[in-house]
Amino acid sequence: MSWESSALFYELLNELTKERLGGLHSARVLMSSVDFAEIAELQHAGEWARAGEVLADEARRLEAAGAELLVLCTNTMHKVADDITAAVSIPFLHLGDATGRAVVEAGLARVALLGTRFTMEQDFYVDRVASYGVEVIVPEPDQRELVHRIIYDELVLGVVADASRTAYEQVIAALVDRGAQGVILGCTEIELLVGADNSPVPIFPTTLIHARAALDAALAP
Repeated sequence: MSWESSALFYELLNELTKERLGGLHSARVLMSSVDFAEIAELQHAGEWARAGEVLADEARRLEAAGAELLVLCTNTMHKVADDITAAVSIPFLHLGDATGRAVVEAGLARVALLGTRFTMEQDFYVDRVASYGVEVIVPEPDQRELVHRIIYDELVLGVVADASRTAYEQVIAALVDRGAQGVILGCTEIELLVGADNSPVPIFPTTLIHARAALDAALAP
């Protein structure tokens, strides 16, 4: 939900559109960019119902403005996906579904998940990916705290530090030692820090996965 990863999503969506359609084509997008400080406060206070109301209101505004497809460009806030889908009549593209399909298409059966503490420790995202027949593992508690802290203290503020990149690489290596065949970058900001070159196994960058799935849905006959 931070503008750092929102900018990345917007850039990817337009690059993919240009790649797919060529010429001067770009993506037709209605974007609602919320105040992340408000959302983060609700997250850490456990006020998920209120967060769901905030995002449901934004979804209604987008539909009223003419949106025909809705994407929620954050993994963590898919915890309130049901509140959002109940507020609109247009299709909602769930990021957990897009990610689960990507893992299955890659032929993997056991993947690791990196994300905020909420995403890693609660079941709303893990279970959604696992419903595709994929086993999902998460880092150990101290590693989860490290991954979460770097997201909120650095990445959402645009701070991309080499030391944090090394720390993430170590977490990934530990997950691979536990049998992970791939790694889901289950927080959109993580893609600002690590990529394929930082992992010995395939990665699943959810921002890119989501952008591709949104374009596929938008251009479907």
